[in-house]
Amino acid sequence: MLLGESVQKLDAKNRVTLPAKLRAHFADGVIVAKGVDRCLSVYTRAGFEEFVDRRLGELSPFSREARVMSRHLYAGAWETELDRQGRIMLPPPQLAHAGLERDIVVAGLRDILEIWDLAAWRRMQAESEGSIEDVAESLSQQ
Repeated sequence: MLLGESVQKLDAKNRVTLPAKLRAHFADGVIVAKGVDRCLSVYTRAGFEEFVDRRLGELSPFSREARVMSRHLYAGAWETELDRQGRIMLPPPQLAHAGLERDIVVAGLRDILEIWDLAAWRRMQAESEGSIEDVAESLSQQ
């Protein structure tokens, strides 16, 4: 299970170091995809395949929304591997999508990681902090 958050800095080659305790989870490779919330989503290869099969496999290829989401997920994804220091390189289109420059956060979300610009992460947390009770209540009724 992927938990916690780690504040880091991108290095000069746009690499991010995954926290040591999480690296074994990504030993078989890494898929970095453009996230929906202006962040990056980091999956294992198997986890990415399972996610898109579960979410997109049920949708009609004739649906405009399915095509738009497929393009976002597949064309916006990058396959890579951890280097010896546990780093992954982020390509320019992904950096631009998430607004990543220097200070970032790597956050565990059960089976994926998210990579956020630090300032955007803090804004998102501040916005959701006051509404988490409402969100929990809404989810309890589903």
